[in-house]
Parts: sequence; C-alpha cells; structure tokens
Amino acid sequence: MATLQNIPVSNSVLGNLFPEISGKNQKVRELERAGEIIRLKRGLYVVSPEISGKPVSTELIANRLYGPSYVSMQTALRYYGLIPEAVYVTQSLTVKHSRNFENAFGRFQYISCLPDYFSIGLAQISEDGCNFVMASPEKALCDLIVNTPGLNLRYKKELHEWLEEDIRLDMDGFSQANLDIFRQCAAVGKKKNTLNLLAKIL
Repeated sequence: MATLQNIPVSNSVLGNLFPEISGKNQKVRELERAGEIIRLKRGLYVVSPEISGKPVSTELIANRLYGPSYVSMQTALRYYGLIPEAVYVTQSLTVKHSRNFENAFGRFQYISCLPDYFSIGLAQISEDGCNFVMASPEKALCDLIVNTPGLNLRYKKELHEWLEEDIRLDMDGFSQANLDIFRQCAAVGKKKNTLNLLAKIL
C-alpha cells in the first residue's frame, strides 16, 4: 500500500495489489472501512497519509477527479502567494461540462471553457512527489476575470481598484508577468476588452 504513496488510483489498481484474492472489490471496501484508503469519488481512492507517510495533494486530486482539467483562479493565485485570503474550494477549468465534487479533502469546482482557451498558459508543477497541472499566475488571473459573474471592467481605474482592493493582488508579484498570456486569452476567450486592458496596466 505504501508503495502507491500519495497518487490517486482506481479500484482496479488497488485490487491488483492482491492477486491472491478473488473478491478484489470486497478487499477495496475492507481497506476503505479500515481507513487505509480514502475514497475520492466512486472508483477512485488515495492511500491514507498515515499509511503512505506522504501528504495528500489537493491539486493532484483535482487533476485526477475530473479531467482534463487544471487548477486555477483563486486557488492558483493563493498557491503562488499572490492573494492573501484563504481559499476553501479547489477551483479548476476543464474542457468538459462544469461539475462539482466533495470528498474528505474538500470541495472541488470545475468550470467549462473552450479547448483553444484551455491550453494557454499552463504549468507542470512537482511537489512532494506529485506532478500536477496548474494555471500560470497570468492564466489564473485571466480565468478569474473571465469567470466572475457580472465583472465588466472597461477602464484602467476600475481594473486597478478591483486588483488592489477587491482581490488584493500582489502587484509587485506581477512585475515580471508574461503579457503575451493575457493577449492570447483575450484573442480566444471572453471579456476581451478587460483582458487586453490587463495586459496594458501590468
């Protein structure tokens, strides 16, 4: 069990660890009842940190729960240390239908977007033996603007106030921002004027 570490796996993978047992699904249920594995959704589990000795990555769980997807918006901005507030929902974008999940590790929200937009500005991150996909800081900010209902910022002053007062963005942290990501998102996504304005002021 410990060899699986903190990687989410299917019940078939778990069952294959016990080739001598015919009732593999029953074995998986026994492991769950014993607290050795934790159910993430039907058919997907992770070994308990007490067994694996490894912390569980909510970002990796988010990638595996529903995909293709990548972690973004406030979740990513908080991960990078660019906003001060704690985030209680792991937010992701996906090319599939929007969905929500809840399990022992929290709530997971998935917002649908077009494939051309999805592929812009993604980063592969390695942490604690896990590899997961997350938006770059620039893409996470674009995603937040695009997916905040009723947000339509047309002037520099409005945008500055929203960045500095509403989400309390670390503006210094964006001093080396890749402005091309803002422009690419504006070219294929929603709220083009706001995203182009973002590129100008950052």
